Amino acid sequence: MSAADPRLAALRGRPALVVVDVQRDFADPSRLGEYGLSAESTAELDAVVGRIGDLVERARALGVPVVWVELASDPARPWRASDWLRGTTTGEAEQPCVTGSQGAQWYRVTPTAGEVRVVKRGYSGFAGTDLAERLTAAEVGWVTVVGLTSECCVLATAQDAMQLDWPVVVPADATTAYTPELAAAALQLLAANIAVIASAEHVTALWRGLGRGESR
Repeated sequence: MSAADPRLAALRGRPALVVVDVQRDFADPSRLGEYGLSAESTAELDAVVGRIGDLVERARALGVPVVWVELASDPARPWRASDWLRGTTTGEAEQPCVTGSQGAQWYRVTPTAGEVRVVKRGYSGFAGTDLAERLTAAEVGWVTVVGLTSECCVLATAQDAMQLDWPVVVPADATTAYTPELAAAALQLLAANIAVIASAEHVTALWRGLGRGESR
């Protein structure tokens, strides 16, 4: 996607960076053994997490609000549909990102005091949370969504943002899945109906342009 894409030039209002689920249970290779990541996918995951960290720092430097969306599983309230999807109905399946566990910790990126944190139970950062109200209160006009994984929680969060009337930009190099095929398919789905696919550099340039008054 070119930085000259007319849809990017037509964005209006205050931007926000939404960081989804860059937590140890999803981002730390030492905790992802069950997914069988290849060396290629592990290297891509490492690069993406680093790029997300860079985008967070750029957003802070340019005055773009950073919003943190994180999963917090409650063992006392199992997610029945998720258990069913994984082939168990006992409620005893191990959940990712259990509240207070090491797996729920942010990985190589960290919210700072004053930044919005939204705790979710499912895929979308909007489902059962006050994310929409927080974005509205901050007068956010459009969002950049990054994080993990592209075919799951990033896709769900971006789709809900679009359906709730926030234009969405997804940097292709700031999200990924655990296989190249899933990552590519997710970007196709996002591009088809949900978001403009750009790059971290394009998004940064757009934020800087807003600061110089090149867009409204």
